[in-house]
Amino acid sequence: MALLTVLGGALGFAGGGAAWVLLHLIAFITNLAVFGHVGWHPPTYAHLHATPRLFVVAGLGAIVVSLLAKWSPVIRGHGIPEAMEAVLTKQSRIAPRTAVAKPVSAAVAIGTSAPFGAEGPIIVTGGALGSLLGQVVRVSPAERKILLACGAAAGMSATFGAPLAAVVLAVELLLFEFSARALVPLIAATSIAGAMHNALLGSGPLFKVPIYDYAGLWGLPAFVILGLICGLLAVVISNGLFFVERLYRRLPVGEFWHPLIGAIAFVSVGLAAPRALGVGYDVIRDVLDSRLALTTVAVLGLVKLVAWWLALGSGTSGGTLAPILLISAASGTLIGTGLNHVLPGPDVAVGAFAVVAMAATFGASTRATFTAIVFVFELTRDYHVVVPVMIATVLADVVFNALSEHSIMTEKLSRRGLRIGRHYGVDPFTEVPVSLVMTSPVQTLDTTATVEVARARFVSGGHGAYPIVDRARRVAGIVTRGDVLGGDIDPHASVLEHASTDVVSVSPDDVVITALNVMLDEGVEHVPVLDHGALVGICTRTDLLKVRRDQRDHERQQAGFTLGDVLSRVPGRNSSQPN
Repeated sequence: MALLTVLGGALGFAGGGAAWVLLHLIAFITNLAVFGHVGWHPPTYAHLHATPRLFVVAGLGAIVVSLLAKWSPVIRGHGIPEAMEAVLTKQSRIAPRTAVAKPVSAAVAIGTSAPFGAEGPIIVTGGALGSLLGQVVRVSPAERKILLACGAAAGMSATFGAPLAAVVLAVELLLFEFSARALVPLIAATSIAGAMHNALLGSGPLFKVPIYDYAGLWGLPAFVILGLICGLLAVVISNGLFFVERLYRRLPVGEFWHPLIGAIAFVSVGLAAPRALGVGYDVIRDVLDSRLALTTVAVLGLVKLVAWWLALGSGTSGGTLAPILLISAASGTLIGTGLNHVLPGPDVAVGAFAVVAMAATFGASTRATFTAIVFVFELTRDYHVVVPVMIATVLADVVFNALSEHSIMTEKLSRRGLRIGRHYGVDPFTEVPVSLVMTSPVQTLDTTATVEVARARFVSGGHGAYPIVDRARRVAGIVTRGDVLGGDIDPHASVLEHASTDVVSVSPDDVVITALNVMLDEGVEHVPVLDHGALVGICTRTDLLKVRRDQRDHERQQAGFTLGDVLSRVPGRNSSQPN
């Protein structure tokens, strides 16, 4: 734990520096590419005059992102699902090039007017730095996971000045673990990164929200309704994104050209409200401060939503948090205005609805409920926001879970065969599919086999049971050693006469806990694995132990990089080895 804490502190400094570099790089590219002058401070799109230049700039940015994606494919999208996949399936190993390719690609995309914020890319960048450190130092895969989470949390803490929310985000989305060995390094990383935020970007959070009156007990019914509506909004946001991604996958052109198509599309939409393009932090501040007319707020929210769908769905490099914050804040403003007119009792400040809506919508769409609550609390520094935020956020989460199977963070992983549970410690039996542990190919007996043939197979084969299959590999029964080796049995009789024909089975896509439950419930030791009725494998108690063996291996230390390993990864030195 001491070593991890020291390394976590180092990642806090690295994450703070990376956040500063990325934010200034985005500002520089935006000033140069979109506004035609040199500057390091974030410009506002409020006075942008839309010209054909914007299409050219966005298109060139998309081409650069596509070229970077050929070098490092993991940079596509917002990147957090890829970090989760690295934790669950790759022993928390992220390619070192990601630490460079992700921030550069995000800076180019956002700097050329893509409607994203920097927080998603910096989380991935910090995670890549943590993973790289965990590959250099001699640690176990489980410890490397903690370092990856420390880097990711440090990036968020340094960007928003919200160290506690960064810790919770790492626990909910990356660690799948709630332990002292994880929390102590995380807190070290986020505390130092938060201090780096104060030193490099100024004290306080990214959004300074006024202190609102939440109307106490009388205002709670309004926030209950707001939470339910925000759950529906989260469903629209996430499922709309999934739909747009499916449309891009059906295009008759290669993936390389999708970001270019997306750039043309989101600029076309963004012309209706240019302030919806780019990072948009200044727009979020204006919405939270109730500085904009309701019509303007509605247009900005809608344009941001559609432009974000078109951009992120294309596979360019971007984030999710800032767009969702603007969309939900705009929606909260409109909903709150309506509720103040409809509900009896004292009116609640419209800005308060916007603040609560940000937490509820973000928490539901990402299934990071606790993160959203803590984040908004840190954002406002107002204790009175806690109660309405908690109520609205959990209700939005309930609505979202009832209507959507996957969140923005898990849908892509589900398409790759990974099922992410909502718990702090991963039970591998609930995550690993049967296809990864089953024995295949399977030794079988034909339906025409006799008892004598089965006895000979048991004597020579050593297995405790054999499935009996027809020519189409469909299981007609399963015979065990005890079925044919004991008693006075005619050796010339059909083996099917003495086999169990009431066979229970699982599919290769089922998780291992399903096979275990079948064994326990049915009192069997061998469970055939069927794919569309055909036998593709068999699962035994020995196969189930593979899951625990892999979990144990994750706790063993591994050697760090050697000079030979580093040189072997230099492009061109050894083309036969992967970079």
